Amino acid sequence: MKTPRKTLAVSMTLWLTGCMVGPDYHRPQVSVPIQYKELPGWTAAAPAEDVAKGNWWAGFNDPLLNELEPMVVVSNQTVRTDYANYQAALAEVQVARSALFPTIGITGDVTRDRVATTNAGAAEHIRQVTSSGSLEGTASWAPDFWGKVRRTVEENKANAQASEATLANATLSEQTALATAVIDLRVTDANIDLLQKTVAAYQESLRVVSNQDKAGTIAPSNVITARTQLENARSSLIALGVARAQDAHAIAVLVGKNPEDLDIPHSTSLPALPTVPSGVPSTLLERRPDIAVAERQMAAQNAAIGVAIAAYYPNISLTGTDGFSQSPLAGLLHIANRVWSLGASATETLFDAGARHGEVVAAEATYDAAVANYRGTVLTAFRNVEDDLAGSSILAQQAEVLDAAVHDADRGAEIAFNEYQAGTVDYTTVATAQTTQLSTQQTALNVQQQRLLNAVSLIGDLGGGWSASALGDAKQATAKR
Repeated sequence: MKTPRKTLAVSMTLWLTGCMVGPDYHRPQVSVPIQYKELPGWTAAAPAEDVAKGNWWAGFNDPLLNELEPMVVVSNQTVRTDYANYQAALAEVQVARSALFPTIGITGDVTRDRVATTNAGAAEHIRQVTSSGSLEGTASWAPDFWGKVRRTVEENKANAQASEATLANATLSEQTALATAVIDLRVTDANIDLLQKTVAAYQESLRVVSNQDKAGTIAPSNVITARTQLENARSSLIALGVARAQDAHAIAVLVGKNPEDLDIPHSTSLPALPTVPSGVPSTLLERRPDIAVAERQMAAQNAAIGVAIAAYYPNISLTGTDGFSQSPLAGLLHIANRVWSLGASATETLFDAGARHGEVVAAEATYDAAVANYRGTVLTAFRNVEDDLAGSSILAQQAEVLDAAVHDADRGAEIAFNEYQAGTVDYTTVATAQTTQLSTQQTALNVQQQRLLNAVSLIGDLGGGWSASALGDAKQATAKR
């Protein structure tokens, strides 16, 4: 059975550590649909292979992406900035937590004095040198009676987790930007290949027309038309060099390199279209780092209300010293020279013209704004995914139609050229068919690019394999949700 003294000690401990003013945090409810509106009818691409969680870019089966994406975490300067901010936020948690414990110090001093004394009998002055010193330990503590320090720790921890989620969001953003740049580069290479084949075809057409012109069997205008068509194709091919250079430079910067330090060879293949499992909408709340940022900011502002309310209560502090003091210095550490003191102080503001009330109201309003921002972020996230799912479905249908259009345009250009050689149509018919062929092929390539970029966007909008459980100390921080 506990003695009354032990019972009192336990009660005091619980009282000192258990009282926290201000509201406890509960994550507000948001409306979550049962399924995505645009999901029915969406046709996913055939999966290339199983992709390790987090390495979402592997689904595109592009060697350049697989090589460069891991560099973003290490070398991207935006990511490095957010990483430094996260480290600073962790330090702030440590600073806030230190206020829960006493501050202990030690001081020591030695003084050596020369004093003059008068010997009354001898009527002479005697100069005497004495030494004195002290060695004291000091301790001070402000017990967290009202939970102000613990609310501050709670606030700073939530801010640190928001900073960690911001780091994850920046990393995902830069990784998707890199994927976008690589896809743009690959499509530019495909356009270069297409125009090189087109230039070769136009050169052959010009050769045939020039031979017929020399034989005097066609009008000279046919040669001019064929030559103009070839020159325009060559001009378009040269212009693609600008786009390719810009894409390559963007890729270099995203992985933290100078543009001249990264040489990307021409590729003859496009990235594969990956399978992107969308899951159910409710999981989006845990998969999007930007939602985690908004949610943790909301938790931090909730704790800030408690910090503001704690200002209504008195500040209590305890101080104590224990040590030795002696003059002369000899025998300083003897028990007879021990000195000690204990003290306590309390301060309370009696009138502040409404300052504390204003701080509480401001904290509550800031929390309300954080709640609105959280709910707005969730709504925007659902819209992003719905847009991506709609794009996936519509672009897949468009690509199917364009496949047939490309086939027909190729066949039409071939027939027109054969008819021209047979003398049944003029060269204008050939030029029109070839222009339609090139335009249709470029449109199909553009749609393929949009499908790849849409897949990157969908992966990013679904969180890229990230989860809120990755946040530091997540279980403890979310226990009251």
